[in-house]
Amino acid sequence: MNKIIKSIEDAQLKSEVSKFNVGDTVKVYAKVKEGNRERTQVFEGVVLKRQNGGARETFTVRKQSNGVGVEKTWPVHSPIVEKVEVIRLGKVRRAKLTYLRDRVGKRAKVKELVR
Repeated sequence: MNKIIKSIEDAQLKSEVSKFNVGDTVKVYAKVKEGNRERTQVFEGVVLKRQNGGARETFTVRKQSNGVGVEKTWPVHSPIVEKVEVIRLGKVRRAKLTYLRDRVGKRAKVKELVR
């Protein structure tokens, strides 16, 4: 990669990034702008995937809302994401949990990692 692009991307990185992995249940605190007001909205769900690296790193969170699956993808280093709070650690053996999209009820759960 070009040194100039690398230096610009390094300046965009957050100094403190939350530690979370695929399968964890997390709360994502995101800033939402509504007109001239700004508020924090919480999105709670299971991390399906975490991809790329550096300034372009993203993660996808899935939750069930009124019987409908909702997925949102955020950049890890985005200023919109205030913080990511881990609620449960998930025990998974895959890098991407796309198979959870087809499952409903108890089958859609991820086992908890007990430490």
